[in-house]
Amino acid sequence: MKRLKVTDQSQCYSCFQCMVACSEAFYKEFDEDKSCIRIGNKKDGKLWVKVCTQCGLCAKACEAGAIKQNAKGVYMIDKKLCTGCGKCVDACPLGLVIKVEDKPTATKCIACGICVKKCPMGILEIVEK
Repeated sequence: MKRLKVTDQSQCYSCFQCMVACSEAFYKEFDEDKSCIRIGNKKDGKLWVKVCTQCGLCAKACEAGAIKQNAKGVYMIDKKLCTGCGKCVDACPLGLVIKVEDKPTATKCIACGICVKKCPMGILEIVEK
C-alpha cells in the first residue's frame, strides 16, 4: 500500500510548505482549508501533523461508489462519479477529505509526493507497505 508518512513530527517547525504545495496542486492557490495535510498545535504546545492513512472509511461512506482503491492501495476519487454530497468528508476521522463549496467534487490525498518535495525538514515520505 502506497501512502504518505510523517517520519518525525517533532522536527516540524510549522512552515506550512507541505500545506501550500497540496492546496496549490489541487486548487491553484494556498488556502489551509484546501490542503489534504494538516498541521496544528496540541494542548501541550507541541505540533501535530495529520496525513491520510488510506484507511478507506471515505470509500465506505461514498454511496455513489466514486472512491476506489487503486492497484497501489491509494483511495482515489473518480470526479465523474462524485456527486459532491460530502459523506466522505464526514467519514474521515482525521478531517483530511476536503469539499470546497464552490467545487463540485471532494479531494483527498493521493500520495503524489508534492508535499514531500516541499518539506524543508524532510519529515514526510511516501512509503509502500
